[in-house]
Amino acid sequence: MGSTSGKAFRIATFGESHGGGVGVVVEGCPPRLPLDTATIQRDLDRRRPGQSRLTTPRQEADEAEILSGVFEGVTLGSPIAILVRNKDARPEAYEHMKDVYRPSHADYTTEAKYGVRNWQGGGRASARETVGRVAAGAIARALLAKVEGIEVLAWVRRVHDIEAKLDAAQVTLDQVESSLVRCPDPDAAKLMIERIDAARERGDSLGGVVECVARGVPPGLGEPVFDKLEAELASAVMSLPASKGFEIGSGFAGTRLMGSEHNDPFVPGEDGRPRTTSNRSGGVQGGISNGEPIVIRVGFKPTATIRTAQQTVNSEGRQVTLEAQGRHDPCVLPRAVPMVEAMVCLVLADHWLRQRSVDVLPR
Repeated sequence: MGSTSGKAFRIATFGESHGGGVGVVVEGCPPRLPLDTATIQRDLDRRRPGQSRLTTPRQEADEAEILSGVFEGVTLGSPIAILVRNKDARPEAYEHMKDVYRPSHADYTTEAKYGVRNWQGGGRASARETVGRVAAGAIARALLAKVEGIEVLAWVRRVHDIEAKLDAAQVTLDQVESSLVRCPDPDAAKLMIERIDAARERGDSLGGVVECVARGVPPGLGEPVFDKLEAELASAVMSLPASKGFEIGSGFAGTRLMGSEHNDPFVPGEDGRPRTTSNRSGGVQGGISNGEPIVIRVGFKPTATIRTAQQTVNSEGRQVTLEAQGRHDPCVLPRAVPMVEAMVCLVLADHWLRQRSVDVLPR
């Protein structure tokens, strides 16, 4: 079962939604990086359930415990193990669904593959698994900020058919976090919240798009063939629960342009290196970062667990009607923001370390 990611900066997540806890082991983090639980907790607090009426009412403090790899406030270079204990698990809420295949969940496919599944909340397929990713992403974020001053920031761009009007270059963390739905456009955010509230009252759910920018990324990260930076970013964010689509730069909208309209012209930069006057490439050209902001978008489907009655089948092949219970997000978008940031940080940290192994001889 694939639970690992990365080559130089490597992570392995563990745990189930309603088990004893979840967490991650991080390998490859350089020594002497300042790190404490507060650094990790900041991002976990943004991901945790029970933040507002727009999220699942499950109450988890998601307190990180660093078990190894850190001593006197700095990393040792050895594996960093982080554990977050489940405090508000209620596996009995899923008892009535243990023999039922929930529509658009991993119930049937997991059982078809392994012959067994943890029916208590979805097991490894649950979004609770992302606790470990976000904890590891916080470490990657700290590394990127220290060595290159890189900032990774995401926000909710669209919920259902309500889309924010904003400039990715101008969005700030304060703007994102001041919104209940994590949308920095106040007018759009108000409409999004109303739409999510209405869906929740009906026992339904909504999807949308998270946009993310990485600022300060140096040129040269990524590979030109199979390990293209955009390909690894796509793989990382598409591994998140409920993700259904990926775009970088102009994305699919760029297919409607001519080459003369889409190309990013180069001009001399103040620092002596080439810069582009536009960024339709999204900061990546030929699979390698070009020094411009990396801008991606991730599409998320509506939450699969809803209270509305649905037709499905059970493990005996009989058709049944399912009215799901439990505590679930009516829209995953607000909590997906730190998850997307974490995956982008992990990919960039991995490629930053891999680039250190490239010995470029003097010209």
